Amino acid sequence: MEKKNFDWENLGFGYHETEKRYVSNYKNGAWDEGALISDSKIVMSECAGVLQYAQTIFEGLKAYTTEDGRIVTFRPDLNAERLIGSCERLEMPPFPKERFLDAVTKVVVANEAYVPPYGSGATLYVRPYMFGISPVIGVKPAEEYQFRIFCTPVGPYFKGGVHPITIKVSDFDRAAPHGTGHIKAGLNYAMSLHAIVTAHKEGFDENMYLDSATRTKIEETGGANFIFITKDNKVVTPKSSTILPSITRRSLVQVAKDYLGLEVEEREVYKEELKDFAECGLCGTAAVLSPVGKVVDHGEEICFPSGMDEMGPITKKLYETLTGIQMGHIEAPKGWIHVIR
Repeated sequence: MEKKNFDWENLGFGYHETEKRYVSNYKNGAWDEGALISDSKIVMSECAGVLQYAQTIFEGLKAYTTEDGRIVTFRPDLNAERLIGSCERLEMPPFPKERFLDAVTKVVVANEAYVPPYGSGATLYVRPYMFGISPVIGVKPAEEYQFRIFCTPVGPYFKGGVHPITIKVSDFDRAAPHGTGHIKAGLNYAMSLHAIVTAHKEGFDENMYLDSATRTKIEETGGANFIFITKDNKVVTPKSSTILPSITRRSLVQVAKDYLGLEVEEREVYKEELKDFAECGLCGTAAVLSPVGKVVDHGEEICFPSGMDEMGPITKKLYETLTGIQMGHIEAPKGWIHVIR
């Protein structure tokens, strides 16, 4: 299939409408068959649950063109499982895992012309999401829901591609204990908007959120998990019940252990430890693994030895190994690569 005419190498991380999307509706206690449709517009009641009480969840994954020309996605089964967990927390009917995987495949195949070519640095971002669509005026779950998937070709999440960024310790809290920080709910991201706009105005790329209970422990950013490297090359990731379980972070942990033979610690990480780490990175579907060169804590600059010019050596190995697996250069663990075509 002939590719669409995009400047793939210079594509930003933005929305470009594609031709098909998947829609399935939940009504009277069951999901309908679902279908691919062309219309990108959504029609709903002014009193829809999503509009009144933010009852919405989402996922994010990417489709890639590998070196041998295949189109694949990376661990979509984990996205399906995480969506089910989000459904349970927000009292929404789970969308079945096998149907989720089938819908992802159908959307990517239907929009194959928008999958960027191998080597362009761009990918096809796939966005599954679900929301309460029936009218709700009292504070309660909706009775009807809509599950949809659209896709859009995207470039790097951070402008300029993969290079060390500067982040700030935020004065805002991302999530509370026993709250919704561990699920991918729209409301978690709504509260981060003011914080990220503020950070950008102050010249920072992202925020570092601390735990809201003690404000001493590192949690995550508005859209990515942290990975730290110690001076003796140990990989450390923050552990908390309020952190979103990033699929990329879980994959990097396995890559570190099984491919690079590195020791990994998943534990509470205290802000006071920042000065002792050699490298720092942000990991997630959109960012993949972006190096952090500097953290600013209310005027105090904490500069990592890896510097502001390029990725640190361990972060680079992790990034190259993971993307090598995704692009087909390196043999993947069983089940990691879902072949679309």
